[in-house]
Amino acid sequence: LNGLRVLVAEDNALNMEILKTFLEDMDCRVDCACNGSEAVEKFRASPEGYYRVVFMDVMMPVMDGYAAARAIRASGQTRAGTVPIIAMSANAYAEDVKKCLDSGMNAHISKPLFKDVLLRTIARFV
Repeated sequence: LNGLRVLVAEDNALNMEILKTFLEDMDCRVDCACNGSEAVEKFRASPEGYYRVVFMDVMMPVMDGYAAARAIRASGQTRAGTVPIIAMSANAYAEDVKKCLDSGMNAHISKPLFKDVLLRTIARFV
C-alpha cells in the first residue's frame, strides 16, 4: 500500500496496537485517535486528501463512531464525502452493518480483525 495515509479511531489500546501493526506491516502510514471527537479533529486539521482511508470503531467514549462518521462527512473538506470510512465492531448483525452504512460509513468489518480482511477491504476502496 506504499505509504497510504490511514486514520484509525479506536479506544481500546490493544486493538489499536494490533490494527496499527497490521497496517504498518502493509506499508501504511498510520495516525491514531482514541475517540471519535479526536478522529474528527485530526481529519479536519489535515490537508485536503491527506487521509485515504479511515478505520472507525463504533463504540467509543466522547463521540461514538456513528457520530464521528457523520461529522467527517459534514466537515467541508472536498474528500469528506468520498474518503472510505470503514467501521470496526464486534457487533456484526445485519442491523449493525446497516446502522454503520446509514451513518455514512462505506463498509463494516467485524472484530477480531484479521490482516487479510483488512487488505481486501482497503483494496475495495483504494
